[in-house]
Amino acid sequence: MADTSQPVRRTALLASAVALLALVTACGSESATSSGTPEPSRAAPHSSSADPGRGTATPGDTAPAVGAAPSDTAGSASASARTDGRCHTSELRAAVGRVDPGAGQRNFPVVLTNASERTCTVYGYPGAAFVDASGKQLGPDPERAPGSPLKVTLTPGESAWAGLSFSSPQISGARTATPAALLVTPPDEREPLEVKWTAGEVPVGGNESSVHVTALEAGTGP
Repeated sequence: MADTSQPVRRTALLASAVALLALVTACGSESATSSGTPEPSRAAPHSSSADPGRGTATPGDTAPAVGAAPSDTAGSASASARTDGRCHTSELRAAVGRVDPGAGQRNFPVVLTNASERTCTVYGYPGAAFVDASGKQLGPDPERAPGSPLKVTLTPGESAWAGLSFSSPQISGARTATPAALLVTPPDEREPLEVKWTAGEVPVGGNESSVHVTALEAGTGP
C-alpha cells in the first residue's frame, strides 16, 4: 500500500503558510491606516494661538471683527484718550494780562493756557478769588457777568480767556485791599492756580465793590 502521509503533510503546511502570509498582509495594511492622516472626527481644532501641548485654543482668544485692523483700533483708542474731556487744573497755566481801563472800570484778561500734550476743552466761567500773603480770601467771590458760554477746544499751547472787571476804587469809594495773589480755578475743577497779583488795590467791601467775571472764550484777550 502506497504511503500518502508525506504529500498530505506538505499540503497542510502549504495551506498554513498561505494563511499566515494573508494574516501578516492584513495587519500591515491596518498599521498604515492608523499612522496616516487622522480621521475627520478626531482632527485637532485649528488655532494660531493653540497650546502645542494640548492642541486646544487658548481661552479668551477671539477673531477680530470683519474689516477691523487691530493696529487701527488701538490707534483710534489712543487718539480718543488724548483728545477727550475737559482740561484739568494740572494741565493748565494761568496768567493775568495787562489792565485795560475805561469808563471808570478796571478790566483784566485772565488767561488759561493748555500746558499739556493733549487737546482738551474748557467751558463756562472760571472761579476767581483775591487772597493775601497768608492765603486768606479778600472780599467776596466775583459775580458772573451775563453771557452765553461756549465750549473752547484747546490744543497744546492754545489759550482761553475770561474778563475780570471792577469799578476803580478811586471813583467808587469802596473799601480796598492789596492782594498778594489771584486764585484762578478752571471750570468744573476744584484745585486753583495761583497767579501773583501786581495790579494794586482791589475793592473788597462797601459801595460798588462787586467784581465780575465773564465766561471763557478763545484767545488771550480782547
